[in-house]
Amino acid sequence: MLYQKKLEETLSEELFKNPSGEYRGAPFWAWNCKVTKEQIDDQTEIFLRMGMGGAHIHCRTGMNIPYMSEEFLDQVSYAHEKFREKGMLTWLYDEDRWPSGYGGGFVTKDPEFRMRFLVFSPEEIPEGVPEDRGRDVSAAVIIRSASRKLLKRYGVLLNADGTMEDYRALEDGEEIPEGYDPWYAYLEISGDNVWFNNQAYVNTLDEKAIARFLEVTHEKYGEKMGEYFGKDIPAIFTDEPQFAHKTRLGRAHDRKAQFIPYTDDFEETYESAYGEEFLKYLPEVFWERTEEPVSETRYRYHDHIAERFARAYADQTGSWCTGHGIALTGHMMEEPTLKSQTAALGEAMRSYRSFHIPGIDILCDSRELTTAKQAQSAVHQYGREGMVSEIYGVTNWDFDFRGHKLAGDWQAALGVTVRVHHLTWVSMEGEAKRDYPACIGYQSPWFEEYKLIEDYFARVNTALVRGKPVVRIGVIHPVESYWLKWGSEETTYADREAMEEKFDSLIKWLLYGLQDFDYIAESLLEELPEGEKGFTAGKMRYDVILVPDCLTLRENTVMRLEAFVKEGGNVIFMGGVPEYVAARKNDRAAKLAGHCMKIPFEKRELMRRLEPYRMLDIRNQAGIPTDHFLYQMREDGENRWIFLAHGRKPEKPDSMEKEKLTITVPGIWRADLYDALSGNVEEIPVFYKENRTVWEITSYACDSFLYCLKPGRCTLHKTVKATGRQQAVKLPESARVTLEEDNVLPLDMAEFRLDDGEWREKEEILRLDNQIREELGYPRRADAYAQPWIYGKQEYEHRVSLRFHINSEIDITDVRLALENADITEVFWNNRKIEDPAEGYYVDKQIRTLKLDGVKAGGNILEVHIPYHANVNVEAMYLLGDFGVKVRGCTAVLTEPVRELAFGDICTQGLPFYGGNLTLHMPVEIRQDGMLSVWVTKFRSPLIEVTLNGTEKRKIFKSPCQAEFEGVKKGSCELALKVFGNRKNTFGQLHNCSDTQTWCGPDAWRTTGENWAYEYQLTQTGILVSPYAVLTEEP
Repeated sequence: MLYQKKLEETLSEELFKNPSGEYRGAPFWAWNCKVTKEQIDDQTEIFLRMGMGGAHIHCRTGMNIPYMSEEFLDQVSYAHEKFREKGMLTWLYDEDRWPSGYGGGFVTKDPEFRMRFLVFSPEEIPEGVPEDRGRDVSAAVIIRSASRKLLKRYGVLLNADGTMEDYRALEDGEEIPEGYDPWYAYLEISGDNVWFNNQAYVNTLDEKAIARFLEVTHEKYGEKMGEYFGKDIPAIFTDEPQFAHKTRLGRAHDRKAQFIPYTDDFEETYESAYGEEFLKYLPEVFWERTEEPVSETRYRYHDHIAERFARAYADQTGSWCTGHGIALTGHMMEEPTLKSQTAALGEAMRSYRSFHIPGIDILCDSRELTTAKQAQSAVHQYGREGMVSEIYGVTNWDFDFRGHKLAGDWQAALGVTVRVHHLTWVSMEGEAKRDYPACIGYQSPWFEEYKLIEDYFARVNTALVRGKPVVRIGVIHPVESYWLKWGSEETTYADREAMEEKFDSLIKWLLYGLQDFDYIAESLLEELPEGEKGFTAGKMRYDVILVPDCLTLRENTVMRLEAFVKEGGNVIFMGGVPEYVAARKNDRAAKLAGHCMKIPFEKRELMRRLEPYRMLDIRNQAGIPTDHFLYQMREDGENRWIFLAHGRKPEKPDSMEKEKLTITVPGIWRADLYDALSGNVEEIPVFYKENRTVWEITSYACDSFLYCLKPGRCTLHKTVKATGRQQAVKLPESARVTLEEDNVLPLDMAEFRLDDGEWREKEEILRLDNQIREELGYPRRADAYAQPWIYGKQEYEHRVSLRFHINSEIDITDVRLALENADITEVFWNNRKIEDPAEGYYVDKQIRTLKLDGVKAGGNILEVHIPYHANVNVEAMYLLGDFGVKVRGCTAVLTEPVRELAFGDICTQGLPFYGGNLTLHMPVEIRQDGMLSVWVTKFRSPLIEVTLNGTEKRKIFKSPCQAEFEGVKKGSCELALKVFGNRKNTFGQLHNCSDTQTWCGPDAWRTTGENWAYEYQLTQTGILVSPYAVLTEEP
């Protein structure tokens, strides 16, 4: 059990104030280089300082120790020892990068275990690899090969409207009927994909292939450190298992090959399950039949492929973990929509049956309510003690503490207890610095402040793992109805879009309407234990079941609903009534609906009908229900926990608006407010109305609230704090500034040459590197490429030379050059070779610094020679020193050092690329004794630290963005505003000019066409609007 302390009778104030490691986050610790013990020592200590409870040891791009080798396992074991010494947890990860299953390539180097797929082709496929082989990416996409066999030939007769009038499965030698179009079904084995270390993804439909995966990874971990499983090694994380992604025709008459997941023995297991052949009826998977558009074969195919996948991968992996005393955790692939999960998984929820800590993956700060609710529902129904989230991925360097809190809050409200921060890099060397930032580690200048966030979420967790969930509403998941419409875009698009819209609308209506619910997956309902009374799904019992416009239901589901209604249970059919049972025309559901409530698919009527089941109500001052909060309620003995959080992103991130709200819950309770930011606990005044408990709150855009309700009546009375006279305190319009680190000029555009060739015109660094790679036949650097460890030690084959021109308005005596590969690079500054060794580092310990001779006013030349082979990274360099920088378009010039800043964007004030922390010093005259309040209302910074007279410190990162200092005495004082930096304008996508691209993966640095600019694309940074201050005299 991960959360042993939840068994204590009550949550102690000490545990809430100072949560232990199991309640704390455990980031993905990206092992992306040749990891050393020194790096492990340093970074385990940093995790502790950041408030983390441990980490997931996660191989990432750049890892240069052979995967699962003795060297690798020794380093993992050493990291575990260091965590163990600090009372922290070691979470394992089961793959070299992702998706899990191919075992770093050791599994799929054997063709027997490679992913398979069925190719449905309009023409015979000649021998060899097709010209369009597919694109290498980090997923189970189709990569063609020469290894295939013909399964069946078909003749297909389509009508003008794209429906299928007839089809024939042809025997050997049988000719295609006149007027019918030929189609061919092949079984093909996946070709090589560089992402999978020049191998292929695994056959996740084959139990033998996954057994081999368990041998390659899990068994080796078990041999090395199995004695700690279930102790301070609580779980092993599996990441995005999936099968070959299904495709569909666009226009029904298109003559274009389609692909669906398939495997060698699929025909046998399908026939065993359903008593009929699959291939005989294959065309029904792709086209709608004219007379009966719903195909039982199509339904059965999607169901059987989902079951094969869940049984081979999740069930087998979960069984291994159970047998070895370690929890299976992680998340699936493409969970959020009906379309995405159908294509990659069949359905998301089915595999959760074998996860001990089911999880989700939320990227780009999206609000995937469906993804979270699906996992949370399985957690509830299987009685799992927690839920994991891979959180903060692809949010970029400038994702601030507001974002960290808001993203974590809504997920906590939907069940997340284990936050897996994406990403903490061991190193920023080479491609690692473009591995989906932000970096939540020492390379970010705010890392020492992150304990504020970790303490907060750990405190929330201490409450939300206790007791059991209070959920009264069950919703039948509609994915199986969606399968019936998985046909050509032309004939099924409108139906599928309508289904998606309803799927998305319903969850928003319910959750933002504060009617919590669980999804009920029909596949899981068949195996979950049935209770004696009510509609039960495993550990959960629901008072009302919603059937949301489903086209088909399983026979077991109908039977369970019938029994529920017979005993007086409430079933609501919303929208259409199912016309099919297991994709067969059947009026059984219609007869059942005749005894139930039927309502249109409309929000107002739905909320009216569910009102008797309401457990929480929040209204504004006009009496209108809120539509932006999410909540979680838990029963803990006689008590109840309620966690409230904002579920939507603020429309205005800098909003200072406050809401006055009224909260109502059924029953008579006392209420304690657990302030998870401070760790303080206090009873709050409430009042009572018609056997309900009511209290009032004031809420800002980033607030959340954790309450413990206890039986009994409150005796507190609401008090109004007296305030004295207020007067504005004048603050200066600009301030003296001190920088925490040297200013920086990125050197990312250079003239270049290969070996002793001619110098070529200036080009951006990553572009020129790929240009050279293409000339030499080396793999391009892009989103997907193989790990360096597979190549072993390589000899240098070439030399790349770069020449940078640096212009300055002033002489500068003390400058340094920050660069990677410092030990092999020859550096010439203004024609003099730099002989001194590298000392120190900039931002990351692999970016070393060299002392240069001074910069002279006018032009300066930096020339470097880099020994080169396929695994050498040519990267930007950085000039560091006490200077300003002025940017004009694609050029920059060094200027006088920055000593003073006005309030506004620092990019226009000599610090365009500066990513470190800076402090603004402001003299302030206080005219009376009292309380000083300082507001910083608009900033682009992770957080602000306000210090009064060098001693008292306050943190500002969310609205109302206010710092208060009590007992301030009349006279002169100094306010210091420490503005924490981020590295986006230093290491971010400086030439990506797309206004819409949010995906900050490796190729976001390599945009082309209209999304590329040589001009620097900078992001506003700093305190953008003048702060203000008010002194309140003591009353």
